[in-house]
Amino acid sequence: MVFLRKLPWNLITTWSRQSFFASRTIHTDFVYYKRRKTAEERKAARIIEYSPKKKNKIELSGTVDVWRNMTVEELAKSAQKSLDHIQEVMLYVPGAEDIDSEARLHDMKVVKEIVAKCGMKMKIIAPPESADIVVKDKDVFPRPPADPADMETRFPIVTVMGHVDHGKTTLLDTLRGASVAAGEAGGITQHIGAFTVELESGEKVTFLDTPGHAAFSAMRARGANCTDIVVLVVAADDGVMEQTKEVVKLVNEAGVAVIIAINKIDKPEADIERAKRDLMQLGLALEGSGGDIQVVPISALKGTNLTELTETISAQATLMGLKADFKGFVEGIVIESKIDKYRGKLSTTIVTRGTLRKGAILVSGTAFAKVRGLFDHTGQPMEKAVPGTPVEILGWRELPLAGEEVLEVENEQKAGSVVRFRKAQQMDQKIESDRDAILQKEMEHLEKYRAERDARRKQGFYRSRQKGPRQKEIPADDGFPCVNMILKGDVHGSMEAILNVLDTYDDFENCRLNIVHYGVGNVSEGDVELSQTFNAIIYAFSVDSTVALKAKAKVRNFNVIYHLINDLKDEISSKLPPVQVEEVTGEANILQIFEITEGKKEVTVLGCRCTKGILKKNHQYKIMRQEEVIYTGSLDSMRHLKNEVDTIKNDTECGLKPRDLNCEVKPGDVIYCFTVKDKDQSTSWDPGF
Repeated sequence: MVFLRKLPWNLITTWSRQSFFASRTIHTDFVYYKRRKTAEERKAARIIEYSPKKKNKIELSGTVDVWRNMTVEELAKSAQKSLDHIQEVMLYVPGAEDIDSEARLHDMKVVKEIVAKCGMKMKIIAPPESADIVVKDKDVFPRPPADPADMETRFPIVTVMGHVDHGKTTLLDTLRGASVAAGEAGGITQHIGAFTVELESGEKVTFLDTPGHAAFSAMRARGANCTDIVVLVVAADDGVMEQTKEVVKLVNEAGVAVIIAINKIDKPEADIERAKRDLMQLGLALEGSGGDIQVVPISALKGTNLTELTETISAQATLMGLKADFKGFVEGIVIESKIDKYRGKLSTTIVTRGTLRKGAILVSGTAFAKVRGLFDHTGQPMEKAVPGTPVEILGWRELPLAGEEVLEVENEQKAGSVVRFRKAQQMDQKIESDRDAILQKEMEHLEKYRAERDARRKQGFYRSRQKGPRQKEIPADDGFPCVNMILKGDVHGSMEAILNVLDTYDDFENCRLNIVHYGVGNVSEGDVELSQTFNAIIYAFSVDSTVALKAKAKVRNFNVIYHLINDLKDEISSKLPPVQVEEVTGEANILQIFEITEGKKEVTVLGCRCTKGILKKNHQYKIMRQEEVIYTGSLDSMRHLKNEVDTIKNDTECGLKPRDLNCEVKPGDVIYCFTVKDKDQSTSWDPGF
């Protein structure tokens, strides 16, 4: 056998190989040749049987929903256990010493141990959205009222209100020794002005000058809601006007003190008593007539009785006992916001609590700022702003909206978190408000898709293929009159006022009005590109636009809102197609009806007398009977006596033969001669002023 193994395999004969394997099979005990193992056998030999030791584990049953920073009471409700049971379990859990029901569990390992000792498993979920604590943690709110012992006296905030051109801004000019009305477009205040005035007595008063005309009602409302005293200016020669009534309504709703200043008493037509009677008819209880509202007759132009007015304001503020907390985080109200081409985004804010300094982190709506500069109404830098002070704030990342609260937070991380949370809330509210419209659009889309799909299935594959060029994604102009506009303004309040006026547009049946874009700031290259894309007009309100930009696009600059709206109305009217109108040139009375024969045909001839204007043969005619038109058409013949003529003058008799007369005409009917002309249309939009 050893000898055979040493021989080459190909030398072994078939018989010897058969004999070798046969003998090996029979004598397996004597053969020391070892067969090789297969791959499966070698793999099986390497597998080691391992069974871990069994431990005594607690069998957990049930699942508890938990979330971060949940209270002990919320854990008990989620686990469906009593509060006493959870508090008793917490006594045996390290790190869970605070077992108060309102205590918050910040460590999830501690929560897991508590749940495990209750014999359950935990599942981490998001905090319930309806929990008020989640909103309080992510948002920021004004602080609770301060302790009266920590409050100090502050100077009052006075708002000057009234009708347009009753002398509000002139009054403030005289008080602070400056000329503001001359700088306003058209002598009309276009936005809220806020500034501090030091009176002769040494006391300081913050004055707000609000616009008086109808377009700025929202801005006047903000002035009433952030003021302590309202000085209502009424002209002695005009008396109570429309905006005066609106101010009285705002004052009553806001519940602020009122002082009446009857202005222009130096005019010959001034009637102070009539102005008082008109004010009492609005429900104002004036002093001297059984009420406590003080009335001061003044002349803002000549400075008459202004000292008496300031003393009245000071006395009213003293009686009110105005105080504020000068410490802690800052709170305030945005009066106005704008974009300065040199300094960037600015907001005029009145501080109502705390002391504002550079470096403070502020949040207003969905905008936040790290204060880089404070300025007064003259543009001079300020070190700090105490309660009652109007201040221009530099450093906003986004432009805050006028009327929004301003709140100070700890750091920029907190400010960013608050802004993101508020934006998410606004998006959720928008989605909720637009839900019905979205569902309606989805249903329309599905119906259209299913109809097109069924049509394609019926036509087959080859017939449903696109024939001809592909349709454009944006359909071509349908030819309906349309005005596209881009609006840019100097401050947010002016923009808000203009947009409120545009909301009153109601002539959509004749012309569409599309606002492509609006914003605060100067006209930019992006605005020009948008205007070229949408063929829009750029309306720039009190902002700059370079000559190069004006050459590229239709840019129209305005400083007075009336002029802007009037130009827009003219633009809308120019888009309307002309209408055909009838211009009557003559009128005649039908005196007698004649039936004559021409050839073999009987025709009707009307014997008439021209009573107004002239009658022309080539014009159109209509016959009316008691304001009802019974015939409209042209003439075949016009004769005076027996002569064919082209014109019949006033107080002349004639014979008229209408063409295709298909009605019965009677003596006494009136016939009118008229022409049809094209006349330009005017929009029916009435903005309210």
